[in-house]
Amino acid sequence: MSHARILFIPTHATLPARFLLVDREGRVVGRGELDPHQAEPPPPMRTIAVAPGADVMTRWLDLPPGNMAQARAAARWALRDQAAGEVDGLDMALGAAPVDGGPRLTAAVSTKLLQAWLRWMETFDIRPEAVVPDNLCLPAPLEAETLTAARVGADVVLRGSDLAVTVQADLVETIAAGRALDWLEGEALDPALATGAMAAPVDLLQVHDRRERGQAARGWRLAAGLAAALLISPLVLMAAEGLRDRAAAEHAGADAKGGAVKLYPELATADDPAPEALRRLGAGPPPGGAARALAAVFAAVERVPGAELDDAILGGEGLRVTLGHPTFNNLDAVRVDLSEAGLAVVDEASAEEGGRMVSTFTIGGAR
Repeated sequence: MSHARILFIPTHATLPARFLLVDREGRVVGRGELDPHQAEPPPPMRTIAVAPGADVMTRWLDLPPGNMAQARAAARWALRDQAAGEVDGLDMALGAAPVDGGPRLTAAVSTKLLQAWLRWMETFDIRPEAVVPDNLCLPAPLEAETLTAARVGADVVLRGSDLAVTVQADLVETIAAGRALDWLEGEALDPALATGAMAAPVDLLQVHDRRERGQAARGWRLAAGLAAALLISPLVLMAAEGLRDRAAAEHAGADAKGGAVKLYPELATADDPAPEALRRLGAGPPPGGAARALAAVFAAVERVPGAELDDAILGGEGLRVTLGHPTFNNLDAVRVDLSEAGLAVVDEASAEEGGRMVSTFTIGGAR
């Protein structure tokens, strides 16, 4: 069975939507379409939605240092001319700040259009874990004078080291401006799109409604409950002398099995799905790579009154985050939230500056 679904949002709600099924190793193991007229919803599974890049403004902007709110405001100001003065109606998603302080990836999408995409997916009972533009699913070329190119639907997607656009076919040569085109075609295209979607550098849901926290944290809270049920069950069974204890044991066992199947529907036919579910949770990285980790950070910081994300830099050791917060204890709350999202947190330093605490920590792989 597949572990994830890569769903390509169509350009119109009445059109069928293509999807790829991807296993835990990232291999494409199936393909299909969602028909807008189908009666039955598709099977539940983790879903990454790929949005038409022509509807997303993707830019690399020189943004001043500061917290996320300041960076997002600066991006909004920088795009005011390109967005025809309608920047207030856009959701801004930022990539991690580059280590060298260079231009920062910014993706802007109409808030109303993003809401329409989400409502369309809800008609299939799908709530995506992330929404990413198709032009950021292509691999960036190794050479500056080359663009990765692919045909996605009726459009052409182009990706450079600092360029990501989706255009009509007759505009490709104009946009390329003499740069060589490295075409992804045939059997190589779908695996490349799936890999790129799973590790896209931005998530358009980053600001929209914090849906990423609900999806990621719920899964890991369920995993924690599943683990607790597995630990409790044998103890209760050994100590059970009365009907109440035996009922509690049976309830814990049912919770464990139900939680495992909710996380991994393909385990529904297994005799004992809980241990396999825990093995998978422990072995896999948190979904979505750096973009998902950054989204989890945003969500955790929002829950702490007075806390601000001062910086986030993606490097070789993971995502390095600097957080300003009122008291030292606030860091514990952030650490708990990130742990629930399946992220490993390594403290680096904490110091008092101007009556506030400033802490730096690195977010690495899954626990």
